[in-house]
Amino acid sequence: MRHKYTYEKPSSDFLNKLVEFSKRYTYSSILISGDNHDKYSKFNTIGALGSKEIISSSSNSFKKLLSFHNHHKDWMFGFLSYDIKNEIEDLRSENIDQFKFPNLEFFIPETILFISAEDIKVESFLSENEVSGLLEEINNFDTIQKNDTDVKLNFRETKEEFIKKIDTIKKHIQIGDIYEMNYCQEIFSKGNDINPSSVFWDLHLKSNAPFSVFSKMRNKYLLCSSPERFLQKSENKIISQPIKGTRKRGKNNQEDQELIFDLKQSEKDRSENIMIADLVRNDLSRTAEKSSVKAEELCKIYTFDRVHQMISTISSNLDEKYNFVDVLESTFPMGSMTGAPKIKSMELIEKYETTKRSLFSSAYGYITPNTDFDFNVVIRSILYDEINNYISVMVGGAITINSDPKSEYEECLIKAEAMIDVLKNEK
Repeated sequence: MRHKYTYEKPSSDFLNKLVEFSKRYTYSSILISGDNHDKYSKFNTIGALGSKEIISSSSNSFKKLLSFHNHHKDWMFGFLSYDIKNEIEDLRSENIDQFKFPNLEFFIPETILFISAEDIKVESFLSENEVSGLLEEINNFDTIQKNDTDVKLNFRETKEEFIKKIDTIKKHIQIGDIYEMNYCQEIFSKGNDINPSSVFWDLHLKSNAPFSVFSKMRNKYLLCSSPERFLQKSENKIISQPIKGTRKRGKNNQEDQELIFDLKQSEKDRSENIMIADLVRNDLSRTAEKSSVKAEELCKIYTFDRVHQMISTISSNLDEKYNFVDVLESTFPMGSMTGAPKIKSMELIEKYETTKRSLFSSAYGYITPNTDFDFNVVIRSILYDEINNYISVMVGGAITINSDPKSEYEECLIKAEAMIDVLKNEK
């Protein structure tokens, strides 16, 4: 049985110490909204430490997830891998796979910290004395060591190969196979030993993203600075917030405003965003009450520390005959990371991409005891295997009939900039 405790507001460096401290566990997750705590988010920061129970699956995964939650009725933290698509549709994933993640993995944490500026609320299987001791240990822990990483990164494909593939994908659009497709490439490194907490902390400070995650899963780490929400369930209300459309931040306010105006007026970006918003509406309608699907925001510009993004917010009311797993299964993978039509796009993704996406373009988040949930889209992220010393960054974008291959390549570099900077230790 979980016990609930409340403690005084955290010190200014508590989160930094918590990230470093969390590495001592086999499984842990730190989910950070930070300064970008939006009107839908329920928590600023959640720390999930230790694992009481784990579910890991690559077959019949959604049924197992529902059964696991029905049995435990507890908090769960984890991911739906992009490759769980193969359980939903008749698809496959046969590209290079360095990480061997399962299709789905969640853990029930021993202790959960809900951290705000006012206090720390704790839910734990530990006694009050044990929790007090744990918090004291975190407060006395060393802060994260300075990032001194200098990793030599390699592109899985050359710029010329990338451009050629974009031209080929546009031919599929021209003949009507698809309307839009998300194409990704991998930037990777082998043989580099990094401190994942220091790399993540630099990434967090650079990006200040609203769906950031530092997660340890045995010997593998997810260092995520995602700006995008995949799906949230709050009682019977479902929210999805697909992103399509990116501009870098300007050097000053005037340049910022010019870039925002350019993004707002971009026919290409608006068409990409609206196409995916329509796909999300269709996905949500499968489990929604009749006539409850609506666009709360369409093509709204949000500004983050590194980029401006065009985001739409689509909502629905969940029909009572469906459960939380039905919603996840009927909407995954997210349309912003596949394309339209979704199945054909995923077939072409498998054909033209060279690396298995795995945890990239997956969804990472939490599920509550009463089946509410909040999941991000795993983008702007670094994956790290500390045994094999393998580092992976994947970036991509939406390809439409109006896409310029060279511009798409440059957009990928903008999206990858923060991850490349922290791995090469460039300020």
